[in-house]
Amino acid sequence: MGSLLYTIIIGAVIGVLARFFKPGADPMGWILTIVLGIVGAYLGSLIYAGGGFIGFAVSILCAIVLLFLYEMVRRKAA
Repeated sequence: MGSLLYTIIIGAVIGVLARFFKPGADPMGWILTIVLGIVGAYLGSLIYAGGGFIGFAVSILCAIVLLFLYEMVRRKAA
């Protein structure tokens, strides 16, 4: 149970930081922000398995890329 809570908290932090660093308005709720952060962290761990500050930064960069992709898909659907 602690592992799930840790995943949600880290996902929220990474998602919020990705939305903070990416310019422009991102119309998504807090659940999508957490999912964005979790997926970004997972992809970041696949790219850089070292962890630490660099692993955290890579996870945020992956979440920013996912945020750009989300915007592109949402724009085409609208």
